[in-house]
Amino acid sequence: MSDEQQHPTRATEAFYGRRKGKPLRERQAEGMATLLPALKLDLASPAPDDLRALYPVAIERMRLEIGFGGGEHLVHRARENETTGFIGVEPFVNSMAKLLSQVEIHDLKNVRVYDDDATQVLDWLPTGSIDQIDLLYADPWPKRKHWKRRFVSQVNLERFHRVLKPGGMFCFASDIDTYINHTLMHCRDHGGFAWQAEQSSDWLTPYAGWPGTRYENKARREGRSSAYLTFIRA
Repeated sequence: MSDEQQHPTRATEAFYGRRKGKPLRERQAEGMATLLPALKLDLASPAPDDLRALYPVAIERMRLEIGFGGGEHLVHRARENETTGFIGVEPFVNSMAKLLSQVEIHDLKNVRVYDDDATQVLDWLPTGSIDQIDLLYADPWPKRKHWKRRFVSQVNLERFHRVLKPGGMFCFASDIDTYINHTLMHCRDHGGFAWQAEQSSDWLTPYAGWPGTRYENKARREGRSSAYLTFIRA
């Protein structure tokens, strides 16, 4: 397989959205200056053949969360699964700062991060190196003319399929019906992802140990229910 085939073009995968919000507090700014360089993946160097080498503690599984928002979910999972190595990707500066402060408070040794385009991480990761990918409440780009900006696309599903281990999971949560249907159809059309649902409760029930997120709470206040989709890499 050529490099071009292995790493699909990023021409239509440009990052859309804000990079910065309100000014960081002093402690957050310090974390971005000191902790981010220590935990950020170095994509200029080849990825280790065994991703467990990225962590100073014993790791058994690898999990990638794309767009972790306020970091509530990632921190919760990292605390309850100390032998899982987490990679969190989030370009929004304020969200990264929030996560890093929690990583420091809880002294989490099983978290690495990246603060730019997630497709760069996906193309850097070794084939068959990830046990689970989480895409939770991603920007739905509700206007039809912007649907091409949604992260779930055939190009990115091919990236997911390459980096996931056989039997690995892709978990997608959203409160936007059009994005839920969009994801179901794209995964069906790709052919490499088997949806794990036999009845409505399978996608209406949150994942085991689900902590909830601020985005989910906002959706409920506004009267929207959520779907929790699980796909297995065929």
